Amino acid sequence: MHNRTAHLFHVFCAVVDSKPMFRFLLFVVLLTELSACRSVGSYAADVSDSVSDDSNIRELTVLYTNDEHGWMQGREPGKGAANLLGLWQEKEGYYEDGPFLLLSGGDHWTGPAISTWFEGEGMVEVMNAMHYDATAIGNHEFDFGLDNLQQRINQADFPYLAANIFRNDTQETLSDLGILASTIVETNGLRIAIIGLSTIYTPQTTNPVNVANLTFADYEPVLRKTVSSLDASSVDMIFVIAHVCMASLEPLANAVADLNISLMGGGHCNELVARQIGDTIMLESSGHYRSYARANFRYDIESNEMVSMGYAAVINTDGSANATIEQIISRWHKATEAELSSELGFLPIEIQPDDDRLQSLVVSSWLDIDRSADIAINNRLALRAPLPEGIITLADVVGLLPFENTIIAVQLTGAEILQIIKEGQRPFVAGMNQPLDEESTYKVLVNSFMYAGGAEYTSIAEFDDAGYDTEIHYRQPLVEWFQAQHSSIDNPLVFP
Repeated sequence: MHNRTAHLFHVFCAVVDSKPMFRFLLFVVLLTELSACRSVGSYAADVSDSVSDDSNIRELTVLYTNDEHGWMQGREPGKGAANLLGLWQEKEGYYEDGPFLLLSGGDHWTGPAISTWFEGEGMVEVMNAMHYDATAIGNHEFDFGLDNLQQRINQADFPYLAANIFRNDTQETLSDLGILASTIVETNGLRIAIIGLSTIYTPQTTNPVNVANLTFADYEPVLRKTVSSLDASSVDMIFVIAHVCMASLEPLANAVADLNISLMGGGHCNELVARQIGDTIMLESSGHYRSYARANFRYDIESNEMVSMGYAAVINTDGSANATIEQIISRWHKATEAELSSELGFLPIEIQPDDDRLQSLVVSSWLDIDRSADIAINNRLALRAPLPEGIITLADVVGLLPFENTIIAVQLTGAEILQIIKEGQRPFVAGMNQPLDEESTYKVLVNSFMYAGGAEYTSIAEFDDAGYDTEIHYRQPLVEWFQAQHSSIDNPLVFP
């Protein structure tokens, strides 16, 4: 409960014995206060004690998303990109040339087949049509390699920002790929400097091979250096958009409070956040276009002072689908169907990616295609989307296993296997049906992301630096298993 509302509530309690009409009027005021907070969380406050001439006031609204992950159609009907833009137009009064900035915290394209199969091309087209102004670089922007990233950046009408990514050999930023440290955007008479940051954990959360020649530097030193390079007299506000979880971003906001950063947007952890730390508004959405976070600023351009600021976290619901975005999504849906509509089977229920039955099915299917292997290990987060109830298509399997991984065969002792399982992030194991002999050697199947050291599986290649790349895509055995079951509505799939 906000301070003003809480105060009114206590006053109401204190006058319960007062005259009935007074109690009624106070109740109406309290109800009005509460009804103003229908968003998940919202707040607005004056931050300047001076009186401003309204002609000098400039307003700005920031609409913030992150971790879109290709879900242009939405995780649920009516909650995709088209509905979100419609909601912005209806609820926020958004229009393209208005006093708005549309910002993203990164991770745009790895997800369902409508985006993954085309390596993010459709997602960038959607974000162009929504008129995003800037984005941070997320770890999954590297999933399809640097060449693809450069293609997507060239396609985008908005800049991709990361001040803390450098080449190992030259310590230069990736400007040759089109990645900028910062940009300045002008809107409604305001000049906003926007700085990007990318998570320092990127080498563990994308294919390490794709970023082997890159350094992801600590946030604070880079941020201080980037801010110091700005001409402070030429910008009105400084924003930071970061593919960084709030657990790291909030301490950073406290550490750089002296830099007068007005907004920090996060990402990576899919937390719905709208709050204030000192003079900095912190924003993050829950990802997949399920929600957005908003910040509102009123700035006096004569005194160069912030007059007021506010924030809110809002669920994507009840927005009318924007026709332009809907048409783009429909076209990409048809393209996906044309390439990936082959039917593989029939499921009587929806299965979530973290369901042990589905996890087991994936790794067990690897053992089906290599009967000489003893054990298969996969990281749980390699499975990204549910398998829907009803007909299962190739597109559904691409959405479930969207990364470009192959299956690697390695020779490991029982002791080494146990160490890998202990050290790696969320392993799922098949074939370990009896206790391991720590001295014996076993043939183990892993995905290429893990073999390259992703998700803390650095020990695999250290134990066997001559792993054999089968060149079998990690989703192919599952596709073949589905096909072999010959399931239908009358003979639905039953998981082993």
